[in-house]
Amino acid sequence: MRIDVYTPLLLSLLLGVAGPRLARFGTPAAAARALTGAAVLTAGASLWALALLTATLAGEALPVVAHGRALPEPVPDVVAVLALLLLAVAVGRIVGAVRARRATRRTLRRLCEGHPPGTELVVAASPRPQAFAVPGDPGRILVTSAMLAALRPAERRVLLAHERAHLTHRHAFYVHAATLAAAANPLLLPVRGAVAYLVERWADEQAAGAVGDRRTTARALARAALVSHGADCALQFADRAVTRRIAALQTTPPRRLRPVAAAILTVGALAALGAADATGDLLSLLTAGAL
Repeated sequence: MRIDVYTPLLLSLLLGVAGPRLARFGTPAAAARALTGAAVLTAGASLWALALLTATLAGEALPVVAHGRALPEPVPDVVAVLALLLLAVAVGRIVGAVRARRATRRTLRRLCEGHPPGTELVVAASPRPQAFAVPGDPGRILVTSAMLAALRPAERRVLLAHERAHLTHRHAFYVHAATLAAAANPLLLPVRGAVAYLVERWADEQAAGAVGDRRTTARALARAALVSHGADCALQFADRAVTRRIAALQTTPPRRLRPVAAAILTVGALAALGAADATGDLLSLLTAGAL
């Protein structure tokens, strides 16, 4: 337990540093899935590792002597106390992230109220050029009148295809999962940013395929970025490193490299294995003390 219990924390640092860089070599879809999966596994393993460290504070559950010999102390008390504090902070951050997401979804749903259930496109009269994918059952596309006025007909088709891709592939789920992982473990904040960017790239590629023209897609994105003021509350068309997205659309579509996704997921799997091994070590210690 002395080493394995810290493995998830060390691998979190590795994933936060190397994960977003590795993701550049794969398709946005595969990279977003792999990063999200690895982040969730690593964050879960990190929380469990903190819980294991905290559990060692229960001195009465860990006999000091068994069969006349002293049992080794699993971890120093100061480490266990620090783990308890980190665990409490992580829980608070997770609760805050869940509440923020619910508030955002309530706000967007209120803007879509009053429309027939089967309505996919909702146009809001607003001077701010914005477009959002609003997850739900059914999912809807919320676009302001200013955004539609700023785009040409072909560019409007790009915008709708982009937002439709967000809904079809449930991109909000990936972003929310990565957000919760980063809330649980701040070392994964770079992964959360990478996933948010990758789902936008994923939607860009889907839109380019739907309209059959990468240049038109890039032009629509550039025009929307010029007129948009930006927002931080949802999956938005003209957001998330627009310059990089436009440059990517002006090149050939990325290739799917399975080893990249496998390498990213391996980090998450190793973190989970480290937490599981630490659990076994602690249980063995408890069993030895009870004999």
